[in-house]
Amino acid sequence: MLIHRSIAALVALILALGALPALADTVWVDVRSSLEHKIDNIEGDTRISHSDIVPEIEKLYPDRDTSIKLYCRSGGRAGKAEEALRAAGYTDVENVGGIGDARKRRSLAE
Repeated sequence: MLIHRSIAALVALILALGALPALADTVWVDVRSSLEHKIDNIEGDTRISHSDIVPEIEKLYPDRDTSIKLYCRSGGRAGKAEEALRAAGYTDVENVGGIGDARKRRSLAE
């Protein structure tokens, strides 16, 4: 009985760990200007100007099903970038809003 429970627990752990890469596969993109990014940024996030979003994302993430979260100062430029990426065929794109919203969504300190 103990062996069966241990195997079941191990299988559950393996399945749970298999879901972790899905979280890591989300791409966070700051579409603010380089000056705004220098003043304040989230370490590790990609910065691409909203006006260059489609060609740059196509180079970095050619898979149109890539999960992409966009943010800027207040959500306006991220919204424009989202529209452009959807028009280019990207299916999993979200305008998170401003940089503060991106931090809150990911439980990051300011």
